[in-house]
Amino acid sequence: MPVRADAPRFAPEAGAPASPCDVRTATLRDRVPLQRMLELYQHDLSDVWDQDLDAQGEYGYALDAFWRAPGCHAFVALVDGRYAGFALVDTRLRVGAQGHWMDQFCVLKKYRRRGVGRRLAQAVFDALPGRWEVGQMPGNLPAQAFWRDVIGERTAGGYTEHVLHDGPWQGVVQAFNSA
Repeated sequence: MPVRADAPRFAPEAGAPASPCDVRTATLRDRVPLQRMLELYQHDLSDVWDQDLDAQGEYGYALDAFWRAPGCHAFVALVDGRYAGFALVDTRLRVGAQGHWMDQFCVLKKYRRRGVGRRLAQAVFDALPGRWEVGQMPGNLPAQAFWRDVIGERTAGGYTEHVLHDGPWQGVVQAFNSA
């Protein structure tokens, strides 16, 4: 689902350069850049996400399998036409029975603290209205703070937070309605 062309631009933090941030649904031409950003993302999280490189020296996120799965959506964020981040969404909820799950979300380091993550999150929530769950790993405190802020702003504090200690996925989950 494409994001409106007239969607508002992000407001950078004080001292950050003002650059337009565009968010769009990923296409097959984004496959290679998205796969490379996923490798960087997994490396960034290597201190909180226990994984190792494979025989080819990659973490090897199964992007092709993700794209073929029903209910999956990929988005890319671009600043001045350059890749700045991505969001992968599916329907494998952790708390509820129906809705969207933010499967992976990343802003490249160069573009962090410039409003790109907020803009990307809001564009994805706008593109896929309805019930949402966004989870963060227990040790990823910056992500927990980011999502509480973004979701709290969007819902005026009208979200619930769950801490999952058992099962295949463990961490903090915010559940809310984006409509």
